[in-house]
Amino acid sequence: MLPALAFFAFTVLVPSVQGGWFAFTDWDGISPVKHFVGLDQFRKLLDDTAARDAVVTTLLAAVAITIVQNTIGLLLALGVNSRIKSRNVLRVFFFAPAVITPVVTAYLWKYLYAPDGALNSLLGAVGLDGWKQDWLGDPDLALWSVVAVVIWQFSGYSMVIFLAGLQSIPGEIYEAAAIDGAGPVRRFWYVVRPMLAPAITINLMLSVIGGLKLFDQVWVMTQGGPGGATDTLSTVIYKQAFQFNQYAYSTAIAVILTVFVIVISSVQYRYLSRQERNSA
Repeated sequence: MLPALAFFAFTVLVPSVQGGWFAFTDWDGISPVKHFVGLDQFRKLLDDTAARDAVVTTLLAAVAITIVQNTIGLLLALGVNSRIKSRNVLRVFFFAPAVITPVVTAYLWKYLYAPDGALNSLLGAVGLDGWKQDWLGDPDLALWSVVAVVIWQFSGYSMVIFLAGLQSIPGEIYEAAAIDGAGPVRRFWYVVRPMLAPAITINLMLSVIGGLKLFDQVWVMTQGGPGGATDTLSTVIYKQAFQFNQYAYSTAIAVILTVFVIVISSVQYRYLSRQERNSA
């Protein structure tokens, strides 16, 4: 136990505490000199329009990913939990994107989204030329194009968790509900949904935290552009630290992001846990 705790402290606790301390200094990440500046870096964040816009973008992306990804994942789980013959093949097919690294899928979709890429070519081939877009170059579309890729990749991941919950429900309960005259919708709402509460909690927690930390897909596909339209808190942290040498300021934003994740996930967990207890 002691070696494990020492390793955890060396690799997680000490760097985290040290990083938090840098948020209260003026260190540029290179110079050996650093001075304590109190809350100046956090006050600077309040005057930084790009950082404030990134907070809004991050929250929008997290909400969209959480709602759409879990809705699709649940529908897929209900579909492949039925008695269709191809259910095993479909499970593998839907889950496959989740095992590919986000960077690889982001490069793939960057190619598909190109103005003369496969997506616009397909729309043109079926006579939908008016639907062609500059998917990653239009500030109004770029964020949602990136969010769509995240949803495409991880809906299968949510599906697997929902599927595990569905398969833990005894078949006798479905049969009893059917004998009592409950239709498919009532069976889902009054029988399946309450028993699926633990899977819903896990999926919502994972997707909210993943949405708040969104970085890889944004950085590969747009690098925060066009004009900062897709900048999330994670990309702003990276730019401030490694492009502008504002290391202390970047750690202040990272502290804010950490607080966001802790507060939102804690409130969500307490609410969902209460729902689970009420459903039991």
